[in-house]
Order: sequence, then structure tokens, then C-alpha cells
Amino acid sequence: MQNTSTPIATAGRYPRAVLFDLLTALLDSWTVWNAAAGSEQMGRAWRAEYLRLTYGCGAYVPYEDLVRQAAATVGLPAGAPQSLDDHWDELPAWSGATELLQALEPYCKLAVVTNCSRRLGQRAAERLGIDWDVVVTSEEAGFYKPDPRPYRLALERLDVQPGEAAFVAGSGYDMFGTASVGLRTYWHNRVGLARPEGAPLAEVELPTLDGVLPWLRGFRPAAS
Repeated sequence: MQNTSTPIATAGRYPRAVLFDLLTALLDSWTVWNAAAGSEQMGRAWRAEYLRLTYGCGAYVPYEDLVRQAAATVGLPAGAPQSLDDHWDELPAWSGATELLQALEPYCKLAVVTNCSRRLGQRAAERLGIDWDVVVTSEEAGFYKPDPRPYRLALERLDVQPGEAAFVAGSGYDMFGTASVGLRTYWHNRVGLARPEGAPLAEVELPTLDGVLPWLRGFRPAAS
């Protein structure tokens, strides 16, 4: 990760708030899912089915139920979802994630918007070691992303307008929601996911978080 020291004189160029997808943009949840599934191939199939279910779900149904349903659909043993839950507190941060958050903390409000239960979302957010301003889960919002309501709930709690905030996505499905809300979006596409059919383009798409800080530094005109 590049040097993240930022002169105070440029602080006004940052957005007022930065919102993050949690389980794919900041945390390497793929590794834990693969381990619970017994292989990378089965872990990816399970995760892909889970993503399909959650992003197509709309109104909230228990997250853990969707995880079990996805496991059964791809033929995993019944114990796989419990193994995932048992190792949830081992979710590792992607390289550069904690450094990025620490660099932004003096200048921006920081929030999570995640497709997760309240229980698991809070546990995962704690993995980053940040005092989050807001953590919004789909359970609290009553809807799964990309429904606009989870994003709007986070903005409401942050007391910022969409044009004053940015979003760092981990999945291409997020772009449906952020576009509808008016959030400029950076897609941290770490594992090379295909953009879902019809999804709007992110403003920036890169396989690492290295480009986030330069993007956010130029978010607003220097005179604003």
C-alpha cells in the first residue's frame, strides 16, 4: 500500500463519509468460506449461490437460513454452515484494509453496509479494529442490498447526503444499489468477479484497495 500520510491542508477534499461493503471489500471472507466447504472450488460455488440468493432476496429473511440454503443447493454437508459460523471471528482483512481505514479516520465518517445478520455483522466489523461511526446490516434495514434502503439507512444515521459520501464495494451487485441512491462507487474486485448483467459501471474498478485513497483525496474540489 502506498504512503497514506496526508497533509491537513487537503483534508477538505475528502468526502464527509465513506461507506464500505464488509465481507468482500474489506474482509477476505472467501478463505473462511472455502475452509468451511472443504475446498476452494466448493467454497466458491457456495459463495456464488449465497450471493445470488441475498442479492435477489429483497426483504430480509434470516441470513443464516440463506447460507444453509446455498450450502444445500451446491451439495455441501449439513455441517458446513456451522463450521463457517464457528470460524467467523477468524475472518482476515484484505491487505491494505486496516491501513486505509486508519488513514481515512481523521478526515471522514466511516460506515459499513453489509448483507448480514446483526450478530454476524457486528462480529465481522470488529475484525478491522476501527471505531465505526455506523454499522448497518440487512437485518436492521429490513432489506438486502442492492435494495436502496440499507444504503439510505447508513446515510441517514451518518447525517450526510449521497453526494457527500462514497462507497467501496466488494461485489458488482452493489452498483445497482449505489447507482439508485447516487453514491459514487469504487469496486474492490479482489477475486475477479464478473460484473452482473445490467449492473452500472463503478467509477473505479481495481483488484486491490491501493487506488481508494487517491480517488477519495480528489473527491471534492479543493475550494469546497
